[in-house]
Amino acid sequence: MLMKEYRICMPLTVDEYRIGQLYMISKHSCEQSGSGEGVEVVKNEPDIHPQHGPGQMTEKRIYLSSKLPAWAKAFAPRFFYVTEKAWNFYPFTITEFSVSFIPKFSVRIETRFENNNGCNDNVFMDTPTPAENVNHLDILSDPIPEKHYKESEDLSRWRSSKTQRGPLEESWKDEHQPIMCSYKRVQCKFEVLGFQTMAEDMLHKNIRDILLIGHRQAVAWVDEWHGLSLEEVREYEKMMQKQTNSKVKQNTGAPTSSTHTFSRSMSVCDERSLRKMGSTETSVDSNVPQSHIRFKSTSSE
Repeated sequence: MLMKEYRICMPLTVDEYRIGQLYMISKHSCEQSGSGEGVEVVKNEPDIHPQHGPGQMTEKRIYLSSKLPAWAKAFAPRFFYVTEKAWNFYPFTITEFSVSFIPKFSVRIETRFENNNGCNDNVFMDTPTPAENVNHLDILSDPIPEKHYKESEDLSRWRSSKTQRGPLEESWKDEHQPIMCSYKRVQCKFEVLGFQTMAEDMLHKNIRDILLIGHRQAVAWVDEWHGLSLEEVREYEKMMQKQTNSKVKQNTGAPTSSTHTFSRSMSVCDERSLRKMGSTETSVDSNVPQSHIRFKSTSSE
């Protein structure tokens, strides 16, 4: 298992980002969905954490078959999905990713948000992350894949009419007010012989790109969401979920949440191969994050 901590600063407050995060995720999921691929929202319901209080639990299915690298396609059924489960007890969240046909694959992300510039070396209040595993990401200057670049999201050119913030300059993390940091402890596991190191490195590279793009967008879109109440952004979230689910289901071949993706149509990954990879069953599902903290849902799973 490869663990890293990412720290991403933004010219926002923690209270502001609570709205911006919900807006950004909903809009981004809808933008990335279409032709049977993208993000299908399966659950979005209230949840209660014994320490952090009330929050929200969401479950999504992410269909990305055509975007797999060539080596990964050798293991994947023609249609498959990644399950994302998230527990949002802002300013603390947990997100877990799994793949039904690879039980030894998982990604776990713990996040805390604080009003500082990434200077807290023990934000999770347990064992500090070794310095060599801490990555400070800069939404202004760190490169992102060229295909994701948009001039409207370039924070060196960005200016918010609502908040009068921007554009960001080189020393912004030391001088800008307000400022907050998203601390993310990411654990990637892909225990498949011969692929573990390559897969875990690739996962972290992709996660790094996703974090940079997502946090840039949250800032660049600030005039779209700033001033919304939590109730208003939840209504926006519901509206976008309907659009997103509709886009994903447009593909005539892709299954939806009412059908099983792991059917006997697996062209290159049969049951014998799965057993060699450590699979003892065709589906892995867990309603509770794998940690010492138990979560109690306000409604049945």
